[in-house]
Amino acid sequence: MQAFFSDDQLLHDPQQFMRLGRICKPTDLPTRAEALMSTLAARGIAVGAPPEAGRAALELVHSVDYLDFLESAYARWQKLGGPGLEPGIEVLPNLSPHGVRSGPCPSPSVVAQAGWYIGDLACPIGPHTWRSVLRSAHAAQAAAETVLDGGGIAYALCRPSGHHAQHARAGGFCYVNNSAIAAATLRRRHARVAVLDIDAHHGDGTQQIFYRRGDVLTVSTHADPSGYYPWYTGYPHERGTGEGEGCNLNLPLAHGSGNAEFAEALDTAVAAIERFQPQALVLPLGFDTYKDDPISVLKFDMEAFRLAGERVRALGLPTVVVQEGGYMVDAIGAALDAFLEGLQA
Repeated sequence: MQAFFSDDQLLHDPQQFMRLGRICKPTDLPTRAEALMSTLAARGIAVGAPPEAGRAALELVHSVDYLDFLESAYARWQKLGGPGLEPGIEVLPNLSPHGVRSGPCPSPSVVAQAGWYIGDLACPIGPHTWRSVLRSAHAAQAAAETVLDGGGIAYALCRPSGHHAQHARAGGFCYVNNSAIAAATLRRRHARVAVLDIDAHHGDGTQQIFYRRGDVLTVSTHADPSGYYPWYTGYPHERGTGEGEGCNLNLPLAHGSGNAEFAEALDTAVAAIERFQPQALVLPLGFDTYKDDPISVLKFDMEAFRLAGERVRALGLPTVVVQEGGYMVDAIGAALDAFLEGLQA
């Protein structure tokens, strides 16, 4: 198995995010990636830096105006000056657009665009955010192209994560949707691609990107969103629309669910994937389902990740594994090791 990661992905170093009305210390720390790299090294899995590839693959799933904003926002923000905007202040929105938001932001102001393109206060843009985001996307693209060229399985150690990023909006620590980029890249050669998201949070961005499409099946197991991020999506009645009708499956789990409930959801997910008959799979892999994760409401242990690896192996599809959440740095290395044990058994 080939893995991809760029050291530039460590440059993104957020200083804050808001949770329940409090400015909190960040949980998406660079040390997350370092812990995962240690596991790959221990298993003898080669990790290569993805080729520089520009924005072409990102533009398969994101609007040009949104990517322009991400690329330019920090430098433009620093030019504003004034009280509270001393050099180095991260870009965060202080307003939300009224009414229906569609198309490019009607205002050229970076302040207006921050409200238009950033959906919550978990996505600060710092001096190196764009570079890390771009290289994270390149890791997903390179993994997908490796699978296209030779089949098998490839792993993209993506950081920042991506599955909350919509076509033109950041959210939930996510700026660019790495899993959607992998799926769109696989679609260059495969008529049907499935996405199986097993992060603790619903993959709302991935759902939004593919919701009207019949060529990509999106399946997500996640904590019940009625009391958990992303709150507004991830419910069973969301089945897709138009050509995508029936091509979206949400399997929310009651808070406190453990391995047994996850295994049952995986059975349902795998059956849906087999009915869809895809030629390739993307697996957004999150470890924030672990029972001791600082933002988890689920109670999985390491056996759950081993089980996930076994189920993916049994599907027998060319697969791109894309790293998503998991914020207990002391546990995510062991979680990845358990997943790989199941995957490679």
